[in-house]
Amino acid sequence: MYFKNRGAIERPSRSVVSKKWSLFLCLGSFCAGMFFTNRIWIISETKSGITRTTTVEAERLKLVSEGCIIKFLQQQDIKLVSKDNFGILDKTISNLEIELAEAKAAQESILSGVPISEEIEKGESRRKRKYFMVVGINTAFSSRKRRDSVRATWMPQGEKRRKLEEEKGIIIRFVIGHSATLGGILDKAIEAEDKKHGDFLRLDHIEGYLELSAKTKTYFATAVNLWDAEYYIKVDDDVHVNIATLAETLARHRTKPRIYIGCMKSGPVLSRKGVRYHEPEYWKFGDKYFRHATGQIYAVSKDLATYISANQHVLHKYTNEDVSLGSWFIGLDVQHIDDRRLCCGTPPDCEWKAQAGNVCVASFDWTCSGICRSVDRMMEVHRHCGEGENALWKAAF
Repeated sequence: MYFKNRGAIERPSRSVVSKKWSLFLCLGSFCAGMFFTNRIWIISETKSGITRTTTVEAERLKLVSEGCIIKFLQQQDIKLVSKDNFGILDKTISNLEIELAEAKAAQESILSGVPISEEIEKGESRRKRKYFMVVGINTAFSSRKRRDSVRATWMPQGEKRRKLEEEKGIIIRFVIGHSATLGGILDKAIEAEDKKHGDFLRLDHIEGYLELSAKTKTYFATAVNLWDAEYYIKVDDDVHVNIATLAETLARHRTKPRIYIGCMKSGPVLSRKGVRYHEPEYWKFGDKYFRHATGQIYAVSKDLATYISANQHVLHKYTNEDVSLGSWFIGLDVQHIDDRRLCCGTPPDCEWKAQAGNVCVASFDWTCSGICRSVDRMMEVHRHCGEGENALWKAAF
């Protein structure tokens, strides 16, 4: 290899050329190293800055959210350090739970393709009004005559019922779901009856005797989402009820939390197939059931109805609906109130008690789990054991 140098050609030394190239390569490597090292350091610093900024922003967001919660509680006049205001805080939490349950129900209806009923759409406006109690009368498609006997006796009709809602805060509705064939003859018959009387609460539930536990759960979840009441009652359509006496009875417990009231019982567990009230899951109970309210009539306070609504998808259903309801409260700090005035007998039992000044809340025949031949006898029971037409308007609760 030859190079020109000042016009002459000569063979340069290999060692001199090798040292020069080595120097250039060293300098080039050093500069490249400094460049990439500085570049990586800048990127690292930039990433660190982003991390620090995110952390700071998270702290700020946390402080802002905590400040909003404190501000919200202050707006509700809640003193966090005062024991006297724990009740107000419980009510605030309960209201938030109810709103969450209502939102979940609406979301599930949309996702499942089921249209939201008009009752649920009106729920928001109804929630602005506070009610005292909601009475749900459990009924079936075949019970038209039973419903008419109730309408003719202890359930106010027309303007009186609307006045009862506005002045006393008492809601009374027949509770029914829909048939297996949605929109069939049975459903249309109920729609026509509801158009005439306007006293139904329709549930997103398929009717059936073996589905009473599911219906009970759906009823409480639906009712607590529609009406903001202190108590929610379930009663069968073959039971006579004195509404004013029921309201006065519940009013005595309104300062207590988690109320479950009825005629408490603990009957035998029937394991033999084919008998009435057979319990397929008998092995879970032993020989006797735990204490629970008999199914003809019972009441729960708002916090328990809210609990059922919020947890309805994980609450187990047994064959007997009164057993199911009692099982949902096991393990909770619930006050079981046994009031025998909710399970008086038909005349002469309830009549004697009324004459003695101890008016019954509800009357039925134990042998029939309701009033025997209630369509024919409801008026008789009402005449002998009813509290009187003016009792509702004179009652203080």
